[in-house]
Amino acid sequence: MLDLKGRVSIYQPEQEGLIFPYEPSFQSVEEERRHRKERLVAACRAFARQGFDYGFAGHLTVRDPERPELYWTNPMAVHFDKVKMSNLILVDHAGTVIEGDYAVNRAGFVLHANVHEAHPDIIAMCHAHTVYGTAYAALCRPIEPITQDACAFFEDHVIIGDEAGAVAVENHAGSNVAAAFKGVKAAIHQNHGLLTASRHSIEAAAFWFIALERCCQQQLAIAAAGIPPVYIREDRARYSREHVGSEYIGWLHFQPIWEQLREDCPDMFD
Repeated sequence: MLDLKGRVSIYQPEQEGLIFPYEPSFQSVEEERRHRKERLVAACRAFARQGFDYGFAGHLTVRDPERPELYWTNPMAVHFDKVKMSNLILVDHAGTVIEGDYAVNRAGFVLHANVHEAHPDIIAMCHAHTVYGTAYAALCRPIEPITQDACAFFEDHVIIGDEAGAVAVENHAGSNVAAAFKGVKAAIHQNHGLLTASRHSIEAAAFWFIALERCCQQQLAIAAAGIPPVYIREDRARYSREHVGSEYIGWLHFQPIWEQLREDCPDMFD
């Protein structure tokens, strides 16, 4: 193991005084709530830029820091590119909208509420109906360690076969998904698509979703080449996962996305 000298990651600079993203600290719960809501909006906008929209499908959630039994989410039937601070909704585990004017996505409530309720340590969760993730989910296969990117998910994601292909509108479907999220950050739901969760931040959950979609695209491209790939050895895959697959790294990867969106999309804060 590398000696990180008290750092969370090898990517943190040892040299002092350099410009580098640092995790935030908060003076009040109101400040933390605003931070989480801003990043939730940014994650939705990032999904729009990635082309992850599909009608009203797709839902991102983050717990409220003061009332962890409640979570903030994007409003039903609003495009990812139109999500902003003022139209977020606060929802409980029964699917009741506590704050906000919009309805909640039923499938989003069933999946996310069950995961949040079953795993109090999970802060945020993401799901969308993406092209490559949905296609790869039909194969019912895990992401294989054939690229360094893929190693971020090595032994850190699961395949969910329960309710495969049936739209998640009944609570038992969400319970089956929730049971699978024990100790992992991602899941491939057979014939449905991708889900990611974070015990750190909405930024980490959002980036790992973007990364998982990209890995599915890579895997499908390699399969289409018709040439058997060279697999990364398990010990090397684990080594890479430890350094490029942590919650912190997911958060860090999202920081340039946040900075770009903050400049390009001032209406996010309306």
